[in-house]
Amino acid sequence: MSEVKYQRVLLKISGEALAGDAHRGLDFEVIGKVCDAVKQCAEMGVQVGIVVGGGNFWRGLKDGGDRMERTRADHMGMLATVINALAVADCLEQRGVDVRVQTAIEMRAIAEPYIRGKAVRHLEKGRVVVFGCGTGNPYFSTDTGAVLRAAEINADAILLAKNIDGVYDADPAKVPDAKKFDEISYDEVLSRHLAVMDSTATSLSMDNHIPIVVFALKDPDNIVRAVKGEKIGTLVKEEV
Repeated sequence: MSEVKYQRVLLKISGEALAGDAHRGLDFEVIGKVCDAVKQCAEMGVQVGIVVGGGNFWRGLKDGGDRMERTRADHMGMLATVINALAVADCLEQRGVDVRVQTAIEMRAIAEPYIRGKAVRHLEKGRVVVFGCGTGNPYFSTDTGAVLRAAEINADAILLAKNIDGVYDADPAKVPDAKKFDEISYDEVLSRHLAVMDSTATSLSMDNHIPIVVFALKDPDNIVRAVKGEKIGTLVKEEV
C-alpha cells in the first residue's frame, strides 16, 4: 500500500465515456479497459466505489426538455444509470473482481438497495461497489450523487473521469489557447463557473473537504495513476 495515495476512492464515470466514439449505447472495449484499471486498483488494496452516469442512453433535462415533466424525465435518467451499472459490474465479474451493485431507488430483483453501512462493509471486504440512480432524487445530477456517496463512505478522493484531460479556464474545443490548471481551489471553480461539475456537486465536495482529481478516461490507466497520487489532469482542492 506504500505506493497508494488514496486508500478509498469514489470513481465517477460519465455515461458518454462508456459509449466510446459511438457516443450512444455501450462500448464494451472501453468498459473492459476501465474494468482492467479498476481491477488493478483493487489488487493494490484500494477500496473502490463507482458512480456511473446515464447520458449514453438518456439525460433527463437535456433529452426531456420541455416535452416531459422534469421529475419523470429525471427518473428515466436514473434508470439509464442502472443499465450502465449492471454493464460495468458484469465486466468486473468477468475479470474475477468481487462486485456489488446498489441503487438509490429499490429494484431488488436486479440490485441491492443502497444502504450506507452495507456499502462500507462491502468496501472493507475488498468488493467494488457500483452505485446506480444517482441520489435517487430528481433535480440532482449524478455528479452530485457521486459526491454524496463519496462523503457517505468517507472516500479520500473523488476520481472524475471525463472526456477532457482536466480543468481549463475556457472550453478547449472552442478556445485553442485555453489554459489548463494543474491545481485549482473549489472557490475558484465556483466563482469562475468552470465546467468541472455542477455547482451543487462542487459545493458539496468543498463542504466535506473531498479533493477531486479530474482526468481523461481516454487512457483508463489514468485511474491507477490517480490513486497513486501521480500528477495527472487537475486537482481541485481547498485553498492552500
